[in-house]
Amino acid sequence: MTKFIAVYIGNRASAKAARWDALDEKAKAERVQAGMEAWQGWQRDHAGVIAVEGGPLGKTKRVTSDGVADSSNDLSGFVVIEAESHDAAARLFLDHPHFTIFPGDAVEIMEIMPIPGM
Repeated sequence: MTKFIAVYIGNRASAKAARWDALDEKAKAERVQAGMEAWQGWQRDHAGVIAVEGGPLGKTKRVTSDGVADSSNDLSGFVVIEAESHDAAARLFLDHPHFTIFPGDAVEIMEIMPIPGM
């Protein structure tokens, strides 16, 4: 089995996020409840392939040769899974609640490669 990191992507400036933000509090609370139940169901259904449960990501700091600065990106969370292939890993996220219920845009899946020479 190969390990893959799946990164949840969501752009706060997207039309999908604007529609989410426009929901009234009752509708948003109902969607959050349904989304969390679906997400927990996804985790239960895939418990055998989840290597690192991961979680939501907070604010970003960017470090360069110039120092440390506040930054932003579209990364909103992650999970590490194990699968037989890259395609098999990607198929695990079809119809994921991140973008079917919540206003997320996508899930990007990348193989975790071995460090050369180690």
